[in-house]
Amino acid sequence: MKPDVYAANCPTRQILDRVGDKWAVLILLLLREEPMRFNQLRRTIEGISQKMLSQVLKSLERDGLIRRHAIATVPVTVEYSITPLGLTLAAAVDHLRDWAEHNLKDVLAAQRRYDVQQKEEAA
Repeated sequence: MKPDVYAANCPTRQILDRVGDKWAVLILLLLREEPMRFNQLRRTIEGISQKMLSQVLKSLERDGLIRRHAIATVPVTVEYSITPLGLTLAAAVDHLRDWAEHNLKDVLAAQRRYDVQQKEEAA
């Protein structure tokens, strides 16, 4: 049976949740460049909390998109890298990142116009 993304119980929605998560996208794009340690990711991605980073990394690992590698040091060092499956998703979401960067000015202008129109209608 072919998945139906519009059906409430379709597992495809779980994958779309990952794609729609800004933190997951940023992590995938960074790990596409090179493996990184937890604190390195936290310092690079401004605004992400330690708890959120930990949760997203676990979800990405569970989905098979990244790999967690513990290095036997004192204390233990953990490094994250992207999997071949993760690379395919990173390539897809990179187009979204590119679109967002190229259309940022137009979206911000549309938001300003909308906000002004809403204020005028409310007055």
